[in-house]
Amino acid sequence: MFKKFALLVFLCFGFNALAQNGKNPSFEEIISLQSRSSAVISPDGKNVVFETQSVDWKENRYDRELWISKEGQAPFQLTNTPKGSSRSAKWSPDGKWIAFTAKRGEHTQLHAIRSAGGEALSITRTEQNVSDFEWSPDGTKIAFLQSEDSKKEQDKRKDKYGGYAVEDAEYDIDQLWVVDFHADELQQWPLPDQLKDSLYTEKRKATLLMDSTTFSVNSFKWSPDGKKVAIEHQPDPLINTFFKADISLYDLESKSLKTLVKNRSYDGLIDWSPDGKSILYGSSLDDTTSNYYKNGKFFIIDSDGSNSRQIAQGFDEDLFALQWNTKGIFALSWQKTLRRLIQIDPQNGNTQIVSETPERIWNYSFSDEGTKIAFTASNDTDLTEVYTADFPFTGVQKLTSSSAQIAEWATAKSEVIQWKSKDGAIIEGVLHKPQDYDPNKKYPLLVIIHGGPTGISTPGPVPSYVYPMVQWLNKGALILRPNYRGSAGYGEKFRSLNVKNLGVGDAWDVLSGVGHLEKQGLIDGNKVASMGWSQGGYISAFLTTNSDKFKAISVGAGISNWMTYYVNTDIHPFTRQYLKSTPWSDKKLYEKTSPMTNINKAVTPTLIQHGENDRRVPIANAYELYQGLQDIGVETKFIIYKGFGHGINKPKERLAATWHNWQWFGKYIWGEDIEIPME
Repeated sequence: MFKKFALLVFLCFGFNALAQNGKNPSFEEIISLQSRSSAVISPDGKNVVFETQSVDWKENRYDRELWISKEGQAPFQLTNTPKGSSRSAKWSPDGKWIAFTAKRGEHTQLHAIRSAGGEALSITRTEQNVSDFEWSPDGTKIAFLQSEDSKKEQDKRKDKYGGYAVEDAEYDIDQLWVVDFHADELQQWPLPDQLKDSLYTEKRKATLLMDSTTFSVNSFKWSPDGKKVAIEHQPDPLINTFFKADISLYDLESKSLKTLVKNRSYDGLIDWSPDGKSILYGSSLDDTTSNYYKNGKFFIIDSDGSNSRQIAQGFDEDLFALQWNTKGIFALSWQKTLRRLIQIDPQNGNTQIVSETPERIWNYSFSDEGTKIAFTASNDTDLTEVYTADFPFTGVQKLTSSSAQIAEWATAKSEVIQWKSKDGAIIEGVLHKPQDYDPNKKYPLLVIIHGGPTGISTPGPVPSYVYPMVQWLNKGALILRPNYRGSAGYGEKFRSLNVKNLGVGDAWDVLSGVGHLEKQGLIDGNKVASMGWSQGGYISAFLTTNSDKFKAISVGAGISNWMTYYVNTDIHPFTRQYLKSTPWSDKKLYEKTSPMTNINKAVTPTLIQHGENDRRVPIANAYELYQGLQDIGVETKFIIYKGFGHGINKPKERLAATWHNWQWFGKYIWGEDIEIPME
């Protein structure tokens, strides 16, 4: 049976590949694509270090390692962490060292490697995992975050009383530590006996910078002169306590802590001014009821706590990845399906877009003088690459060749289209077509809905996750990825359109998009399917129980009942903000927006995919939808991915989920009986 099936797949894939003058890649090849991210330029602007992700199928993991390009030359691999990843690279102020985090033992620790090459050396040897870190301005110290160690107390309690936990009351706060960096002693690799010598190891012992048990540190920044540390902190590390985050300054000489910004809602540290006189921060001020979907607000305050002033007030989109250097304040922002670098004048707060190409910038890094920039970016037809440029964006040089991986493939053709929704709102979406698209032919349509809701779908040659999009295109289908109301990139008003209207308005946007393509004669209206993950899974579940337009649907980690979701999720404020109520204050609204309310109307065969340990959208939502569909006799299948949370982040299970979707939609859209190969 397997040989017969394999031959069928080969004939199907092979025929399309020949027809389109390009190879139809396998699911494994899509999942195995190397990717580049997190480009960081050296202080002098000559060298760039970045992360490369690849797949280790044997170990069933994604591996990240650091690569480096020197003076614009071809990059080469800098690190190798067996059975782990090397990431979060940061240059020393003199550019001679690169610090990074890696798990090369029991815990994730700080390591450093010479930018000239050689072996990496462990800088910390602590009993907890190191998270965020930053070099001191003079390069003699590295401060880092690490949670307190309560293992002994936990073990003692478990030994006496067994296992139990008190919800929202048990956690380990994140504390700020510092370790000396002895560059002179690291010029030679330490001998084994040295590593055992207490005189050697004591000099590398980390110390607690602030002995605080009253708050948990989220992030921090050294002042340019190294005399103070700005700290973002909240009462505890629980996810919903971010509403209570404030900003303080710690003086290293006097060992005193002074509150700088303390509003009723979230206050987030961003950066120091280059002269050390001011601090840039974001704040929700007193807003605890709508900051999930409204534009963020940004301010500059003098380090003495005076003269707070707002910047970028006229910019109607969220700003993120902000940083401040001698050329100004910079940020990234979605502008519809483009992602631009934005410059903000710290004097008058005005903004301007400073990047035009490439089309989407994912991260960026400036040299000390602000004259050189490194960034990762992609266009509609290529993969993410690492670039350098003189600022402002002249002499752009591409350092990597990631797109060579897909040069011989038949990939997606993408265009951005618009249509009018039921209530008149203008909706955009990405329409993917096969390379051999025939305008005289009507195609099956697969609608793939992004999560969020403040996510966004963009053009690209190999869109995937757990949906075999490239293979569906090459099989002879169109794919629509709608940026429904609530998506990023279209301004605050658009992001607010599904407040108190979740599911309902989103469904309007999806169904009107399908109708738009049908009126244009592009699709076969009798062969339409829908799927999505997270918020996209919720919208797909809503369509399952509120529409008969679709031949098949796949619900990935989707919400089926807002009341069930509200009492089980780890982000209760999300529901209260979007529905403006609790189940106890507005039961009718929770029913109106819940897929389960109209379960008796469901007729669409529905695949349900869910992570076993999902806290964001608890698996109870999947069980509820599954049982409801079974009770009314609708064809359904429920697949649980063991050990996973909200996302499928290992290659083998991602491959399995891809096959599950291929099999489901092959049956209901193409009428195929597909067996998943076991070899």
